[in-house]
Amino acid sequence: MTDIDQEWGAATLGIRAGWQSGSEGEHTCPIYATSSFVFKSAAEAAARFSGEQPGNIYSRFTNPTVQAFEARLAALEGGEACVATASGMAAILSTCMALLKSGDHIVASRTLFGSTISLFENYMKPFGVEVSYVNPTDVDEWRKARQENTRMFFLETPSNPLTEIADIAELASLARENDVLFVVDNCFLTPALQKPLALGADIVIHSATKYLDGQGRCIGGAVVGDAERVGEKVFGFIRTAGPCMSPFNAWVLLKALETLELRMHAHCRSAQTFAEWLHGQPGIGRVYYPGLSDHPQHALASAQQKGFGGIVAFEVEGGREAAWKVVDATRMVSITANLGDARTTVTHPATTTHGRISAEARQRAGIGEGLLRVSVGLENVEDIIADFSRGLGQ
Repeated sequence: MTDIDQEWGAATLGIRAGWQSGSEGEHTCPIYATSSFVFKSAAEAAARFSGEQPGNIYSRFTNPTVQAFEARLAALEGGEACVATASGMAAILSTCMALLKSGDHIVASRTLFGSTISLFENYMKPFGVEVSYVNPTDVDEWRKARQENTRMFFLETPSNPLTEIADIAELASLARENDVLFVVDNCFLTPALQKPLALGADIVIHSATKYLDGQGRCIGGAVVGDAERVGEKVFGFIRTAGPCMSPFNAWVLLKALETLELRMHAHCRSAQTFAEWLHGQPGIGRVYYPGLSDHPQHALASAQQKGFGGIVAFEVEGGREAAWKVVDATRMVSITANLGDARTTVTHPATTTHGRISAEARQRAGIGEGLLRVSVGLENVEDIIADFSRGLGQ
């Protein structure tokens, strides 16, 4: 692996960290498409399996391509260790299974991605893990929700889909005071725009499927943090339970990190222009984008982040019927629930990403029937605006 210069910037880390040429002099990390690795002797095999000797054993938990991706993302986030997983949801599950036990309690932001809420409600609770949901932006709610058995704060900032911004440093301080593990989902901003570990978080979660890939090609996830909790405990769960990343997906994601810095700032520029345009359109109730001066956490986002991200949500007056008309009138924009793609995407959260949670939970999270979420892509922003003009004109 490449020796990392601590003075390198994010763009350089995204290109140079995590890999150096091998015996063939290759200029990019190969795909190690192998299920297992050969040992020179029985003694070496025994030493590898016992942990006495480092080295590859089996691609479920040791593969050079996957390890290169892990090393690069750890460098970008400023973490000691990274464990790659099969998906973003596998990353969350692995973190919970490795670090929680029956009788523990999670305090989570109520505006989490719908599948995360489903994971907590349908699978963690039956295992005996309690979950309480709070307003992500109200630190007093987090403080009051904490119990003697609280072991984890779980935050997603910006939130999905309303882009609410929570104060990571303040919540990190509260977590430390109470010996609570603080986990932050950094999917929307990536380390190019936000560094939760530097702000005091213990663990960062990624759905690598989104902006880390950036082109909607493959599924993946990651957990980044310290050497003990992530490097040993979460890694131990992955090794045993097997929700691992494939070498091919790791290679795609590793290459994608080379353009992460450029892409994220391009998404920000176009999303800002799109949000400002939406702000003045008839038939729009409210626009949710941290880059707008009327966003409730605009000042916090300006201080905590290097950019405002590529996600814009807005309410269409007239509820579901009107919102669906806007979606169906587009010709270029992709109607899909994925985000972070080079292609602009639009979805109706109440019937897609958050459709499996209860109506009460959607109401608490502020997800109404007229709400649309747009992941602003890398097309010419004038073309994105023109495409949505068709629907708003109806």
